[in-house]
Amino acid sequence: MTDHPANAAATDDHGALLRAEDVFRTYRMGRVEVPVLKGASISVRAGEWVSILGSSGSGKSTLLHILGGLDRADRGHVAFRGEDIVGYSPRRLDRYRNDHVGFVFQFYHLLPELTVLENTMLPATVGVGMFEWARRKHEVRDRARALLDRFGLSHRFRHRPAELSGGERQRVAIARALMRNPEVLLADEPTGNLDAKTGESLLEVIAEQHRAGLTIVMVTHDQWIAARGDRTVHLVDGRVA
Repeated sequence: MTDHPANAAATDDHGALLRAEDVFRTYRMGRVEVPVLKGASISVRAGEWVSILGSSGSGKSTLLHILGGLDRADRGHVAFRGEDIVGYSPRRLDRYRNDHVGFVFQFYHLLPELTVLENTMLPATVGVGMFEWARRKHEVRDRARALLDRFGLSHRFRHRPAELSGGERQRVAIARALMRNPEVLLADEPTGNLDAKTGESLLEVIAEQHRAGLTIVMVTHDQWIAARGDRTVHLVDGRVA
């Protein structure tokens, strides 16, 4: 598939499509404050695959979630195409996530009551009114079918997640993430629940999307997986080393 708009995307004055600068994030656990990010900075150019490598607890997933608008920084700046998303309203942040970012997680996060096809279509239904959906539903369904077919899942349209293998579930998750032609794919340990052979197959699916122009930020604790990207940054104790 070659429908990614990433290479044509505008960048900021630093040449970055997505950039975090001096980001801090602390969580409260009871009476204890746990600092996770302590001034982390990262810059990602359009069409680039950046791997964030770090041990468990280094803050790499938190940084990814802040880049994607799933979490908010306590301090610092996060810019997409030069515009700081930190001050976005909840509604505008929802729009940023849905229109520009695709997410892939280690644990898939598929809705168990929906079929494979319905899970894939889900992002295209967010915020869509009844009349617009009536006009676009065939187009959305065709797009979802094409993605699933590309990932070898045409025989699984009507199955539910519990009926799939781990590798199949993650392929559905990637298809869902690509449903709205995002400019950036954020992947959080996408092979963490898979065996080595299935994980390699899954990484090749992601690599093909990257070759088609998709910008990718992937977090991992595995140096071999990180090496699949164009560039690796190391996150150590809440900062990019």
